Amino acid sequence: MVTDSKCLRVKLVLLGDSGVGKSCIVLRFVRGHFEPTSKVTVGASFLSQTLALQDSTSVKFEIWDTAGQERYASLAPLYYRGAAVALVVYDITSLETFRKAQYWVKELQKHASPGIIMALVGNKADLHESRAVSFQDAMEYAEKNGLFFIETSAKTADNINQLFEVHINIE
Repeated sequence: MVTDSKCLRVKLVLLGDSGVGKSCIVLRFVRGHFEPTSKVTVGASFLSQTLALQDSTSVKFEIWDTAGQERYASLAPLYYRGAAVALVVYDITSLETFRKAQYWVKELQKHASPGIIMALVGNKADLHESRAVSFQDAMEYAEKNGLFFIETSAKTADNINQLFEVHINIE
């Protein structure tokens, strides 16, 4: 039996402050588990994951997980250049990381490819009792800037697959 299938390739970049859980999100999506002692990313790391769709199409995500430390900020444009999707991640328990996410949104609006799909991702949703950024404030910011918005937990896997699947539907 011959199946006629096509594979879409999607370059996806994660941006955000150090410690917000970018690597944990990627590892949860690609490997299916949570690593609480994840090492700090230096420069960027690259992973890929292919999802099969119902219509025999597959989507291969080429995922660039960038370093969050300030000293690597100048390298970020190398990774988001040509990206189809940018996930801007913040920690819901840290207002400072939300402010840094807003910086990344502005940078992407100025320098990223036209038509890039951007999502604002509030990670660590399992720590809701320590929340510093309200769901409503983040949602309003996302709507004002034309961003998709979702809260996730790499620890519990809440909304991790949905985060990536929504971009397939938008593509």
